[in-house]
Amino acid sequence: MGDVSHTSLSPLPSSDRADVAARLRDALLGASFTADGLLDLLGAPAYAALARSETVPALRATRGDTPLETLVRLFLLQQPVPHARVADVLPVQDCLESGWLTRAGADEVAATVDIRPYGAPGGEDWFIVSDLGCAVGGAGGIGSREEGVVLGVGGASTTLAGITVRTPVSAALDLGTGSGIQALHAAQHATRVTATDLNPRALHITALTLALSGAPAADLREGSLFEPIADDETYDLIVSNPPFVISPGARLTYRDGGMGGDDLCRTLVQQAGDRLSDGGYAQFLANWQHVEGEEWQDRLRSWVPRGCDAWIVQREVQDVTQYAELWLRDAGDHRDDPAEYQARYDAWLDEFEARKVKAVGFGWITLRRTAAAEPSITVEEWPHSIEQPLGETVRAHFDRVDYLRASDDAALLDGHFRLVAEVVQEQVGLPGAEDPEHVVLRQHRGMRRATKVDTVGAGFAGVCDGTLSAGRILDAIAQLVGEDPVLLRDRTPAQIRLLVEQGFLEPAE
Repeated sequence: MGDVSHTSLSPLPSSDRADVAARLRDALLGASFTADGLLDLLGAPAYAALARSETVPALRATRGDTPLETLVRLFLLQQPVPHARVADVLPVQDCLESGWLTRAGADEVAATVDIRPYGAPGGEDWFIVSDLGCAVGGAGGIGSREEGVVLGVGGASTTLAGITVRTPVSAALDLGTGSGIQALHAAQHATRVTATDLNPRALHITALTLALSGAPAADLREGSLFEPIADDETYDLIVSNPPFVISPGARLTYRDGGMGGDDLCRTLVQQAGDRLSDGGYAQFLANWQHVEGEEWQDRLRSWVPRGCDAWIVQREVQDVTQYAELWLRDAGDHRDDPAEYQARYDAWLDEFEARKVKAVGFGWITLRRTAAAEPSITVEEWPHSIEQPLGETVRAHFDRVDYLRASDDAALLDGHFRLVAEVVQEQVGLPGAEDPEHVVLRQHRGMRRATKVDTVGAGFAGVCDGTLSAGRILDAIAQLVGEDPVLLRDRTPAQIRLLVEQGFLEPAE
């Protein structure tokens, strides 16, 4: 891929000079320009401030002339730095010739792109390239809101990376790659990675991110949604952090999908089914409308393509005013002329009113291609705290779906189960009471669910270590509590099924 230029954005470094990218990477690592190195240099408060688009604490922490301070000011804080100081740290002439740096004044150089250190899950040090002003805090926070701007890593990017199933696969697709973070993650466990984007500048920056991080090159294709993918191409993993913002018009490429309402997310989900290999996963972040007179769960169920299991989790809901304000501020519109801000706010509310939208939901959608006659669709709301990464939790969810789909009540009673690690029991009731009002099982990992159980359910879960069948455990409990074992066997499978479904118990076979 050659250089990509833009009428109002700075020229990008050449993506054809892998040798320069490798030397630059070595120099960055040599100066400890890494996520850990930044935290050590800046301290936690200044490091956290960067995520809020506040650079003053970091500027104050980098007033010295050490190699690391020089690189932070140059690539993360966009400050011109004396040529002589940079020459002691980087292959400065190579970086100037290939476009990573540009001359600024008589004796200074400046970066042409932002470079943000990123700690990989396996401990590797990666580098995410983005447009100037977009490495920290988002486009609006720094003030770079040009059409076609490519942002760095944000909370949505890391959320998607954390929930993605990370099993070895032959082919992975990153749809709407942006700065390339999802493609970079996928390259660690996929033989072949394809990355697409409507914005050619994003594809160029993805190539830079992969090269600077020492990852294999991806197959980069320009186009919207699945347009660049041939009809007969399928993938074992599809991931997308799409431009999901529901907005009037399509002013900003990085966030606005250009379709009405939540049509972009719906289209993306519906078209993914035919692109998945058998057993393959498609995982998306999405926004969806809460429309008057319609259950939001039904809306999302209608998106799921045939032949796919689905797990959809709503993490947050905002009313239309909160939602409009969030994205107006994200773009920095609150810093514009008050009359223009008000006009844009009005337009947003007009759009929602016309569509009878009362709120907007945000969350995750995971599809898995299945041959089952009756696919499983789970739609739930879970606004509570979780523990990332969740990729293994997602994979285990679908394993449990397969098990429960194949197991009738008799099979459950014949089955052997184990209590999942780090599940604790809590008893809730008045102080001094002989018996608790109810018993709660709580997970301390993954989704961190909690569920009420009766005394039989609590006793059953507590002795599940895989050695005895569920039926034999229930027979022993019936003898202890003086209950008819046949009746207990009849009424307990539903509770076992729920505990397995929610991840408190797992099959021991």
